[in-house]
Amino acid sequence: MNNLTRFKILTPASEVFEAFVDPSKIGNFWFSSSSERWEQGKTITLKYDEYNAVVDIKVTGIEVNEKIMFIWGSPEEEHVVTISMKELDDKSTIVEVKEEGFKENDDELLNILVDNKEGWVYMLTCLKGYLEFGITTLRAGIVK
Repeated sequence: MNNLTRFKILTPASEVFEAFVDPSKIGNFWFSSSSERWEQGKTITLKYDEYNAVVDIKVTGIEVNEKIMFIWGSPEEEHVVTISMKELDDKSTIVEVKEEGFKENDDELLNILVDNKEGWVYMLTCLKGYLEFGITTLRAGIVK
């Protein structure tokens, strides 16, 4: 079972890619901080200061300017996330986030998928605001 979210961002794929993998940029739209540059095989610690949260991800694949793959979650609840970038022209990119690993027999599956989709839509909205308009104040504004 997976969840798929797509956004068109009016920015070249190289800039989208760097926004994720460069620790000096990720805090402008998603997590507060990233422990280091994302590279295949590395375990990266992401912090979300506003929500007092810390998560480790294992980067399992990198295709520069095209794809980032990582695993997150506890060993019994691991999910695989693939962020794909398809450049339409030198000014726009389709960014696709696919998260896999949801348990189909979970009684709360619908609520989990809706909550997950909300998170990815929000993150991609913040990414769009950051890359297209330089807005860095959207992240960490979601209230549950």
